Amino acid sequence: MKTMKITSMLLLLGLFLTLSTNVYAQDPMTAAPNAYKKVLLENEKVRVMQIEIAPGEVVPWHSHPDHVIYALTDGKLEITEKDKAATVAEIKAGEAMFMPAVTHTGKNIGETTLKLIVTELKQGKASKMDKM
Repeated sequence: MKTMKITSMLLLLGLFLTLSTNVYAQDPMTAAPNAYKKVLLENEKVRVMQIEIAPGEVVPWHSHPDHVIYALTDGKLEITEKDKAATVAEIKAGEAMFMPAVTHTGKNIGETTLKLIVTELKQGKASKMDKM
């Protein structure tokens, strides 16, 4: 009986820890289907996503591995990273930005729909080209 109680408590604790980290570490396609419109390409190296954020729209908490953002339109985005104060990014069409892995939320505080292409870099086996 005592072993069963300890096992149940450990399972409950594990479930709690898993759920609490997932609140902040959700896949953007699942956490924000309103903004993350579709996956344009996915393979063992990258995932490329099309994003559209309407004025005033909030993108819920989600996480990315290292990624590259390419802006299709100008815009103004308020970004809040986990455990940090919000910052405002003035985004210009044609800009490309490298971003390290992050957990964040965002809000379009501009007056136009912000359109982006996000390319997430996946960790994987090095190719022959990577070794050169």
